This record gives sequence, C-alpha cells and structure tokens, in this order.
Amino acid sequence: MTTPGYIPGACNIGRAEVRLRWLVGWAGLVGAVALWGYFVWAGSPRPLRLWVGGPALMAALGFLQARRNFCVNYGLGGVAGFDAKAGRTERVEEEEARALDRRTSWRIIANSALIAATAAVIAYLAP
Repeated sequence: MTTPGYIPGACNIGRAEVRLRWLVGWAGLVGAVALWGYFVWAGSPRPLRLWVGGPALMAALGFLQARRNFCVNYGLGGVAGFDAKAGRTERVEEEEARALDRRTSWRIIANSALIAATAAVIAYLAP
C-alpha cells in the first residue's frame, strides 16, 4: 500500500474518517447519559440501568478510534481509508501490516468493552 499517512497498527484512517468517529463518540455519549437520566427519572429497576453500557460502548469505540486515527472495522477487514470522503478504502496488501492492524483493532475493542462495562456498573450503582 502506498497511501500516505498509513502506519500499520497505528493509523489507518484520514481526517474524514476521524471526523465521523468523533461524531459517533459524541452520539454514544449523549445516548448513554440520556438513557441513564431517563432510567433514574422513571424510577426504573437498577438492573435495567445496565443497558447504559450499549451506548457507552458506542461512545468508547468512537472516541478511541478517533483519538488513535484507527478504525477497528477497517483494521479487521484489511483496508485503510484516507480519501477526502469517508467510506472509500484501499486494501492493505502486506500480511504483517494486516496482522498489526487486527491486533490494534482487538485492543481498541477490548478497551471499549471495559469502558462500557464500567459505565454500566456506575449507572447501576449510582443513586
């Protein structure tokens, strides 16, 4: 791959893609806070508050991908996206680079899941 800016395991998306991930992160955060607020306002049973983990996962995935300039879906799929328009990708040809991208993708997914689980437990325990 000859795409400028691509660094195996470290950077596989450009500005347009990063901007999209920031939007996803903010949408997930707003959704998590709104859902938690609704559950508290409605007096919902505490176990129901664990659903806050869903939008919290979306927020964590969005923010971590944006911060790292790395898309987990692209990393798992062996592509990179540096076009001026989001969604246009180019295949990563080198197997070593694809392996590094997969490893980074799984780390971001694991960190996001941990953040989401923490948010869900906090929502459960909060008064």
